[in-house]
Amino acid sequence: MSRCTLRRRLIAVLVGLVAAVALATGVLSTLALRGSLMDQLDERALASSQRAVGAQHEGPAGTPPPTPPDPASAPPGLEVPGQPTGTVNVSVGEDGTRSGYIDDDGALRPLTDDQEEALLAVTAEEGPTTVELDGLGSYRVVAVSAPDGTVVTGVSTDEVDATVRDYVGAEAGIALAGIVLAALAGGLLVRRQLRPLDDVAATATRVAGLPLHEGQVALGERVPAQYTDPATEVGQVGAALNQLLGHVERALQARHESETHVRQFVADASHELRTPLASIRGYAELLRRLPGGLPDEARQALARVESESQRMTALVEDLLLLARLDAGRPLERVEVDLALLAVDAVADAHVAAPDHTWELDLPDPETDHPVTVVGDEDRLRQVFANLLANARVHTPHGTTVTTTVRREGAVVVLRVLDDGPGIPDDLVPRLFRRFARGDAARSPGSGSSGLGLSIVDAVVRAHDGRIDVDGDAGATAFTVTLPAAG
Repeated sequence: MSRCTLRRRLIAVLVGLVAAVALATGVLSTLALRGSLMDQLDERALASSQRAVGAQHEGPAGTPPPTPPDPASAPPGLEVPGQPTGTVNVSVGEDGTRSGYIDDDGALRPLTDDQEEALLAVTAEEGPTTVELDGLGSYRVVAVSAPDGTVVTGVSTDEVDATVRDYVGAEAGIALAGIVLAALAGGLLVRRQLRPLDDVAATATRVAGLPLHEGQVALGERVPAQYTDPATEVGQVGAALNQLLGHVERALQARHESETHVRQFVADASHELRTPLASIRGYAELLRRLPGGLPDEARQALARVESESQRMTALVEDLLLLARLDAGRPLERVEVDLALLAVDAVADAHVAAPDHTWELDLPDPETDHPVTVVGDEDRLRQVFANLLANARVHTPHGTTVTTTVRREGAVVVLRVLDDGPGIPDDLVPRLFRRFARGDAARSPGSGSSGLGLSIVDAVVRAHDGRIDVDGDAGATAFTVTLPAAG
């Protein structure tokens, strides 16, 4: 039951209560009816016994006692007018034991020895007693002590049993109909009463489907006012959910404002740092070219200044690009052939890392579909460069890196596969976060800024695509899917 819905549990409880009440009422009423019928039957048994005793001593209709009958004949108590069919009688007197019963046709029939023995076991002190007679059924029996013997009279309980059975059958049918009616009516009523709870759940479901991780801060969904009455349980849930949504909306707005300020600061700082960095590089190069030469230590220091300024300039450019993408600035939209970009990127990677094996797998221009997309060529070129740089930096010498570009239906798929050591499982979930770095085993001495893959992810999403990664050792693959042109 704990896994069933609240609606089903309420209906089950309602049906269970109706069934329990019907069962209790049926049992009590059946017992009361049977008790009343048995009391009436006992009165009939006593009346039959009195008639039988009177016939034993006075004879039928008040006549003098008859001539003693033959011991094998039926007792005179059965011949008295008014004895119902099914009446049994055993008379024990000076002339012996005589017994018999009236069958359904009104004829007198003898009793067997076992039947006589069962009746004679009843004593006068017991009062009306139920006795089972083989072949005849159940009887209410009364024993009376007479001056010259004992008279045992019984009447059948078949009529009472049949009445009780009919009553139980009718009662079971009525109870079953009541349970079915209660289930149907209860289902309708429970469904109607829980309909506001369905609306509250639907509101929560719609809120759960909002893209809150993408910067969505306007939560226009609220539980309708008619379902927020604090006097009802559903209203309390609806009011609490509305209050929660209000708190969440304010928190999201505060976070969005904070992130906006940070992004603006990063963009402004990156833009402002470009000028002094260019000046540092220029003056360092100017000093290195002064006539007369410089000491070796000064030349080495100036080389380090130029190298670090170049690295810092690249970092600033990456931060500025991410800030622009976060701000949603529009990208250039032209048709770009990814095969040409792949050729250029692999050629550059081969020059930068000749100790790696660089392979290129492109479609046949004569038989295969073109691999063109609509987007910003410079940004897409950066996607190739960053993915290949990631494979170059984070894999050891001798690693084979294969770049594949294919048209698959309505999309173009770019895949960069290497047979390096793979990506740790704990790093995969945060691989595309900013400043995420690989471990030392995969990228020894790389000096990576941790922005390359985050830039790839931002550029791909800006082109309505997606990027997936499979970090298995010996088959690490980065797969970029972009909508194909046309």
